[in-house]
Amino acid sequence: MSSVQPDSRGSTRPAGRPVPRFRGPDHPAIVPIHAFDDNYIWLIGQTGKPRAGVAVVDPGDAGPVIAAIDAAGARLTTILITHHHRDHTGGIDALRERWPTVRVIGPTGSRHPGITEQVGDGDRIRLDEPSLEARVIAVPGHTLDHIAWVCEHVAGITAPVVFCGDTLFAAGCGRLFEGTPAMMVESLDRLAALPPGTAVYCAHEYTLSNLRFARAAEPDSAAVAERLHEAEQLRAASIATVPSTIAIERASNPFLRAAEPALVASLAARGESGGDRLEHFAALRRWKDGFRG
Repeated sequence: MSSVQPDSRGSTRPAGRPVPRFRGPDHPAIVPIHAFDDNYIWLIGQTGKPRAGVAVVDPGDAGPVIAAIDAAGARLTTILITHHHRDHTGGIDALRERWPTVRVIGPTGSRHPGITEQVGDGDRIRLDEPSLEARVIAVPGHTLDHIAWVCEHVAGITAPVVFCGDTLFAAGCGRLFEGTPAMMVESLDRLAALPPGTAVYCAHEYTLSNLRFARAAEPDSAAVAERLHEAEQLRAASIATVPSTIAIERASNPFLRAAEPALVASLAARGESGGDRLEHFAALRRWKDGFRG
């Protein structure tokens, strides 16, 4: 049984390269389709038989999706959406034209009219092609409609994964375009409470810039320093730094560690002293918004 293959910038590890410490293992049925400058559109499915059914997550651009699916000899059955931003939804209409029966499942209240099925917190879905079981958790903050897809079974493989869009990034989190710091903290807490081995499939390759900020915010962290060094090596070799895991994020993502003494001390040195964890998070987010490291 062969899986859809990533393009030349994908996440397959070259033979002989050491296994990264700060990157989750590749899932055999999840591969990146690259779009724009740094978006990941996640393709889910296996192509062991002609015209295998596959799904995609957050197709902001239809062109590379169509090219990848055609190259695999597959067909698109389902589109999963995390939030309404155009770089996550811009390809929906063209994909529906190409595959008119495709299911487009996205958050309740989303602004995109191409969504055919709306879901909210606690809802569950089950797909036959590709084989997938997922539950929805609401994770507002970046946008008000943002959801994450938590999958316990993908293509017959029991290995927990989460497609979290722009809420949780590798070593970072999304900007607060619509929500509040309190919303984002609660959303990040929900994601951080997933099992430590859960693979984190975010939607952008922002890891290097996120880790440079993490190093500035927590300069004595060995985990951050080692993760940054590893990420630099991966990107130099055109290897994706995603997926991460929940355990990796807990250890080195400053936005999940806002109450840690080292981060509080860094904020105090910037004149952001006092306050509770929520205020520390908000200060970190403001710092990151203007960071040019």
